[in-house]
Amino acid sequence: MDGIHLLGEWYGCHTHTPEFNRAEALRQVCLEAVAASGLNSVGERFFQFEPHGVTGAVILAESHLTIHTWPESGFVTIDVYVCNYTTDNGAKAQKLYDLIEAVFEPARAHFQKIQRGGKDG
Repeated sequence: MDGIHLLGEWYGCHTHTPEFNRAEALRQVCLEAVAASGLNSVGERFFQFEPHGVTGAVILAESHLTIHTWPESGFVTIDVYVCNYTTDNGAKAQKLYDLIEAVFEPARAHFQKIQRGGKDG
């Protein structure tokens, strides 16, 4: 299955935002970004760590979004994977990634874009 996998590591993020420390706030941002990007959520789970930090996953009809925050380090990792079964979802995946990145405003980012799948043989 052809697809695109976007991987991000965001450094020097603004840790004052509630998305860094509250699962419900991060959940809301992610679900709104999924909808705004034109992708389709079919399930989600977010977990609040103590004393801080959040991990979350949104299962997409097109594949998934996962995100993890480390407020003590100003660090976030994000993983957006979409398949292109009936249409090219690459632009939607990039929009989802960009919308969430704008919330955290990293000072520095490491980005990888991986083409996945293809025909075997």
